[in-house]
Amino acid sequence: MTFKPLQANDVVSTRTLLHEAIPLTGTIVSGTYNDENIKNYSHGMFQSVYDYPYLSSSANHIFDLTVGYSTDSALYTATATANGQKAKKKNIYNQMCQVLMGYDATGSILKFDEDGDIIGGGRKMNEVIIMPFSRLLVKDEIKKESFSMTLGVSGSYWDKGKLGKRDPFANAKIKIMDVSASSEYRVNSPVGEYGILYATASVAGANGQQLETNATCVHTASIGGFTYWYAGLLFYQAGIAVLTASLFQENATATTNPGALLKTLAGGPGEHFRFISGSKSGGAGLFKNVNEALTGSAISASCEAFRHRIANVQFNNTTELNSTVYFCRANHNEFNYSSNPTYLSGSKIRVKSQASDDPVAYITTVGLYNDNNELMATAKLSEPLKKSPSTEFTIRTRLDY
Repeated sequence: MTFKPLQANDVVSTRTLLHEAIPLTGTIVSGTYNDENIKNYSHGMFQSVYDYPYLSSSANHIFDLTVGYSTDSALYTATATANGQKAKKKNIYNQMCQVLMGYDATGSILKFDEDGDIIGGGRKMNEVIIMPFSRLLVKDEIKKESFSMTLGVSGSYWDKGKLGKRDPFANAKIKIMDVSASSEYRVNSPVGEYGILYATASVAGANGQQLETNATCVHTASIGGFTYWYAGLLFYQAGIAVLTASLFQENATATTNPGALLKTLAGGPGEHFRFISGSKSGGAGLFKNVNEALTGSAISASCEAFRHRIANVQFNNTTELNSTVYFCRANHNEFNYSSNPTYLSGSKIRVKSQASDDPVAYITTVGLYNDNNELMATAKLSEPLKKSPSTEFTIRTRLDY
């Protein structure tokens, strides 16, 4: 057996990013399986969504949903301790801030900041909807500037009791994206990089109707000459989207609520951004705006209402493939003989007819050994390579991990 040590210029490391498109349609999230793919837990702190009825062995977990708010939110003091799960919503908000945003120099928990400028003291998101995506979908991370989500924000509602059911996507939808995130992402998070999620003004619904934009909204940003509304944060390596609940805030006029994304349609105050609460229809008391849902409903009920307004979610995941490439060089005067016992017959080389003939060998395998001559890896060639003093080869061997 012939050995040849590898030199420094014979080894190079590379990194390859592989991407896969992940489409999550609203029918899977809230329609195809009649909610048999939705799992609620006795602790009531989040809801899990599967791509198939979750009791089936074929089901794959795709994402979770939960809601929370800060103690600085006006909703915190307005929440009923029992029905509104006040403590749990506060704990969820604090826990996710600890994990995703970290702490400041005083040891205080940093809150979700809508523009990522923590030092600059930007506006905080005190009421949030949180979507942790499954590692099965995200892989190593979400590809920057590939995320989009379409939400129905029309005045129609989803009725769990199937009575008086209307389409929440009929009149208007908004699209949420991580615009220009490939160059404008943030790195001041304990879990890695994150981007800002922005919402477009409006997308026409099935009836061609559009919501009027709130020109006085203070939560806007100008990117490439277009105006976008701050919608949340997307943590790429963690695979978690955090959306501000202000996406569903009611706004009867342009000045009533400058924090709201859109104005109400001509139907008047209360016609938009309604969540259904309960399993019956016919009474106005069954409808709740997002503030009422966060203060007076359980976490699972708020998740139900939000989930049935998801038209679709899509992004590209990323698999990071690290490789070490070894260039195994066989010069003209190397590896021309074989150590295989069958190479000889009666102490004579089989491939030679006369003593003056050039030696010939066939390369079939490359072995990589450590400093103690222990075999660590082998590479098989697709076909034997004829090697003689008149030929040279460089065999590229790659280890992926």
